Amino acid sequence: MRRLDAALGSAAFFVIAPGSATLLLPWLITRFAFRPAFLGLEWLRWLGAAIIALGAAPLVASFVRFALEGLGTPAPIAPPMRLVVSGTYAHVRNPMYVAALTVLAGETLLFADLRLLALAAVFWLAAHLFVVLYEEPTLGKKFGAEYDTYRANVPRWVPRVKGWKGGEEP
Repeated sequence: MRRLDAALGSAAFFVIAPGSATLLLPWLITRFAFRPAFLGLEWLRWLGAAIIALGAAPLVASFVRFALEGLGTPAPIAPPMRLVVSGTYAHVRNPMYVAALTVLAGETLLFADLRLLALAAVFWLAAHLFVVLYEEPTLGKKFGAEYDTYRANVPRWVPRVKGWKGGEEP
């Protein structure tokens, strides 16, 4: 896949997948209306906004890296041609899901709505099942030993502090 096609496909998928999970569904739940701050602590809203930014940045970076380095999209119908193991992928195998969960956690604080926390839990369960039942077996078949080494060195959900450089053995 050409880089331009990968970038356009990734951009479209970005609007559909994380756009639905982090914007459309939270809007349907909250209408982006602010409830009284948790425990009456207004500063939690600012913390929530900071957490949203903290999650949005690696989410965007992961999509860009997927297109430019992987020469594909996160969508199963147009997967990457190369295994992406740098950038946020050097810290955690599923940075897009982790970043989306971070955004949802921030939105929970910003809008002070525990229904968004419930959405985050459902999102994580769906992502976990998709990763374990589809993504990991598919990547294992496609990339073989390269993926096995990556999987042995980079955690699925909790990021490593120091990014994996590749070539390391567990």
